Amino acid sequence: MPRLLFLYLFKRIGFGVLVVQFALSVPVVLSYLLYQLPPAAVRGGLVIPALIGVTPTVAYVTLPMAVGVATALEFGRMASEGMIAVLYALRLSVWAICRPALVLASGVVVLGYLLANFAAPHYSSEMQDVLNVVRNSLNHRMLDAAHFYTFDNGVKTLYIERWETPDLAVNLFVRQLSVEKMQEETVTAARAEFRRNESGVIVALSNGSIQTHSLTTNEVRIANFDEYAMALPMQGSASLPDRGWQGVYELSAGDFIANFATAKRDPRQLGEWMAEAAKRFGVPTLAIAHTLLAMALVLTFGNITGRRGGAGGFATIAVPAVHIGFLVALESLLRLNGLFVLLLAAAAIAEVGASIWLIARLNWSPKPKRLFEGRAYSAARDAYAAPLA
Repeated sequence: MPRLLFLYLFKRIGFGVLVVQFALSVPVVLSYLLYQLPPAAVRGGLVIPALIGVTPTVAYVTLPMAVGVATALEFGRMASEGMIAVLYALRLSVWAICRPALVLASGVVVLGYLLANFAAPHYSSEMQDVLNVVRNSLNHRMLDAAHFYTFDNGVKTLYIERWETPDLAVNLFVRQLSVEKMQEETVTAARAEFRRNESGVIVALSNGSIQTHSLTTNEVRIANFDEYAMALPMQGSASLPDRGWQGVYELSAGDFIANFATAKRDPRQLGEWMAEAAKRFGVPTLAIAHTLLAMALVLTFGNITGRRGGAGGFATIAVPAVHIGFLVALESLLRLNGLFVLLLAAAAIAEVGASIWLIARLNWSPKPKRLFEGRAYSAARDAYAAPLA
């Protein structure tokens, strides 16, 4: 294929991949954030960290579908405009026409591996930190008035009557239990200002009282104050609170592979490890499989003369259906039994094999029979039948 034509097709399909990838990723990311984050997360400034945390994962999962759909759209356009017939007339083979898309798909596979094994694990920690803050109410701007909140496994209880500003509350109640001092403290304040520092939140209380109840002697002491400060284990200004645990999807490539020795001891952890391994190492390679499938369907069932363009639409539907089927089977079957990875691998190989076979059929043509050889054979046959006449 001429270099200029190769670059033309490569750029056309590459631009289509960018458009389709954007069209696929944005709805998925937004729907996930709307499902996981409450409306109060906007006040707490958690939307941007969550967006950064989930985007790389969505990107590498949807990239193979984007490549397949973009290839189907571009080849469908070329078929409807008769461009493929022109390329055949230039004595280009089917594989030569498919080469730009295959080269682009190979590059997408490399990009998918980088996203799946380095970018996505690194940034997914931010999403998990955000979910930790949301589920444990660790952002003071997400606290609703007239609602009791507990922290530190029930050691602290917080109640706010109403908010004047996002950082200033009226009539605050705090109950905290100290195991070291063997006492219970009840703090009430007319006003409370929440101030973030690097490690957490400092609450500046004014016009209140502290009631201390000893758990050993039942002694009760009450002290009034004009100004008082106390610390809360909530989101600070430097970073999100530490979760104290790490998921297998947050491990980099080397740590993830080394974690197999630990995961195989527990069937549940092994299922999660196998599902994550299939996504990291299997999903990016589907870019080549879906690209081959899209080209095989359009070139085989489409009309290259431009009179009919239905095959492009069929391929555009088939590629997302196959990809979503892979993802659903990956998430559901592998968590039940890791041996289902053989079934998924066989399905991917079957997709590649069937696509290559369809394209190879188009690339192969039988040798024409020679006219004079056929006449000589007919004359010889008549000659052997004539002597007895």
